Formats: sequence, structure tokens, C-alpha cells
Amino acid sequence: MTRRQTARQLRVPLTVRAVHAGAALLAAGALAHVLWSGLHERGVALAFGALVLVGELARRSDATRGDDRGGAVREREPAPLGAAGALAYALLGENAGHATHHGVLQVVAVAAAAFLAGAVPHLARGRAPTLDHMARRVLTIAFAAVLFQPLYNSGKSAELIGHGPYYALWLVVIVALTGLCDAVLAAALVRARTRWPFGPLLRDELRAKRGIGSAVGASGAVMALAVAVAGLWALPLFCLPLLLTQLSFSRYAAVRTTYRQTITSLARATEIAGYTPQGHARRVAALSRAVGHDLGLSGADLVVLEYAALMHDIGQLSLVDPVRHGATADLPAVEQRRIALLGGAVVRQTGVPADVAVVVERQADPYRDQPLTARIVRAANAYDEMARGEGPGGPLAALERLRLATGRDYQPEVVESLARVLSRGGLAPAGG
Repeated sequence: MTRRQTARQLRVPLTVRAVHAGAALLAAGALAHVLWSGLHERGVALAFGALVLVGELARRSDATRGDDRGGAVREREPAPLGAAGALAYALLGENAGHATHHGVLQVVAVAAAAFLAGAVPHLARGRAPTLDHMARRVLTIAFAAVLFQPLYNSGKSAELIGHGPYYALWLVVIVALTGLCDAVLAAALVRARTRWPFGPLLRDELRAKRGIGSAVGASGAVMALAVAVAGLWALPLFCLPLLLTQLSFSRYAAVRTTYRQTITSLARATEIAGYTPQGHARRVAALSRAVGHDLGLSGADLVVLEYAALMHDIGQLSLVDPVRHGATADLPAVEQRRIALLGGAVVRQTGVPADVAVVVERQADPYRDQPLTARIVRAANAYDEMARGEGPGGPLAALERLRLATGRDYQPEVVESLARVLSRGGLAPAGG
């Protein structure tokens, strides 16, 4: 890796720095305000702070370590109990029928203090939450508190909304807007780091909100309403469903992670047998996923693309004599298709979704007959094969060869997307 590439990776985009700085200043200002003026309704603040702290301590410590750029399975909300507790405190107006007056800054201070305290054990194990996740959490809780606390404490909400069904509807609207705020922040941070299109990233985040995000939002609103009527004794009652949900999601994420590791291990069979160079499948998968993001693919399509890219060479195990350097792009078209069909047949026997097998089977077809995912895998594979072993000029030479073959072997839009992806990270030699 060159010094230029290292510097580019270490450089934090301005948008990311702005979000981190904004969250840090807000949290520091809120904590300073509370230290100066003291806690209002100390018992309520400590109860909600303890709830958030327990949620943070119970978080999946590896859930935020996945990287969208690398394609790892990533749990969107690793600490649902902590998130719901902080949201409930932001939406709290009464405690057992008595009005509360804690305000926006105290909400931020209590939540931030609990987040930081809960991160300490994970930090000691080297698995602390990412700064992006922490900044988003502080800013979204502040957003919810700003929408609720000033109106409630000033009495405007009672005049305009009252305390009946419209009050509950108001909380639902605030929860929905808070979820939208969090999705926009998450997409903006990934966009700043990767330069992938904002629209598909936002769509991915909003789709994720339909699962655990909806449970967190609904639980936060219900906890706030329950404490308003029954007092703080309602908190333990509503913690149990979220703890069970967190356990279920943890098990699901573990299964998904194991599933991906199995596919990765299977994909390495060609490398272990000497049919393909070390790291080839992993590089093609990383390039394919980045190109897929750049072209606007999202959700299930990206998963299919990554799995197919990892297993695209598995058909070579049927060959008696390995192809030199595993470079199937240089073989006759008939031989490429035979290997691809054999690979697809192997994939179908592994229990991987049929869509993955289709991509593997069709990667050697004329590109106009291929689905977009197969076009991406074909171009990424050809680039890695062409650039390998060509020295410093290999990446540029490989791109030039791909461009010359567009319209015949490769889709022009895919090749240009590949060029954009490579330019963002520097044109590193394949395998470097």
C-alpha cells in the first residue's frame, strides 16, 4: 500500500468531522449545564440513566464493527434497550401523573453520560462502539428532545394537542421523524466516507428501520406513556420484551455471520487447491460490492452480488489442469461458459440462494444477456486478473483494456463505475 493510499484512508471527510464535532460539543455543553445547575427530578434521571447504561452494557460488542465498505453483516441497532430508554426519556412529560421539567440539555446529558459509561467495558476489550454510531445516537436523541420538551414544558402541547389519542399520535410522529433523522445521518456518514450514491444508502437505512428500528421507536414511546401513568415501576416491565428482542437479533446476526464465513471458506477452496491466487475471491468481492453500491444496488442485491463474487471461480475445481494464474478471462468464451455452468451447479448444492447460482452461471454470458450483478462480477474479476503482476502500471493498463472491450465484453457503465471506485481508493495493484 502506498503512502498516498494510507494518507487517503486516514483522512476523515469534512462531513464526518462536522458530525463528530457537533455531537461532542452538544454532549459537553449539556454535561456542563447539568453539572452547573444540577439534576431536575434526580430519581427519574437516575432511573433512565441506569436503563440506558444497562442497554449499552448488554450491547452486541461486535455489532458495530462491521464495515459497509467491506460487506460484513452488520446489526443496525446493537443496543436497542439503551436506544429505547434514551428515546423514552426524551419523550417523557410526566411521572405517575406529575409533570417533569428536565428539558433538552438534561436529556442529552443523561443519555451521553450513560452512553460513555456503557462504552468503557467494551473499550477495555477493544470493541468500543464506533464514533459514527455514538455521534448519531447523541444527535438523534437531542433531535427528539427538541421536538418534545420545549412544547411540553411550555404548555403549548396541552393547548394544541391535549392528553388524549392525539397526544399519542404526536409521540408517534416524533418517533417517525427521529427515525428519519437517524437514517439521514447514517446515510450521510457512509456517503462521506465512500462517495456512494446517497439515495440507495438512505433507502437501505429506512428499510432497516422497519425491523429493530420500529421496535425501538415504539418501545420508547410506550415506555414514556407508561411511566407518565404508572411511574418508574413501568420501566422494568417494558425492558423484558426489548431484552428478548435483543437476544433474538444477536442470535440471528451470529447465524448470518457464520453463514458468510462458511461461504468465504468455501470460496477459498480454489485458492487452497492452487487454482486461483491468494486473496483473488476476496478482492473481487470487495470490488464488486463497491461497484454495486456506486451503481445504486442495495439490500438483497448487494448480498447476492457479494456471495456470487466470492464463489465465482468455484467451477475451476472441475478442471484437470489449472488455468495459468487462474485467469479465466483469457480463455475462449466456450470454456469460460463451461466453467461458469459447473460453478453454478456446485453453488446450487451448497444451500446458497438460487440467485447467487444464477450470477455464477451467467458471468461468462454475453454482457447484454446478463443481469447487472453478473456484469459487475465479470468486470471486477477481469480487472483483478489483468492488473495482477503488471507492476505499478497494472491497474491503469487493466482499466484501459476493459474500456477497449466495452460494448463487446463489458458494460460501459460498469467499467466506468469500477474506475470511479478505484480512483477513490487509489489504483492499487491487484493483490497489493
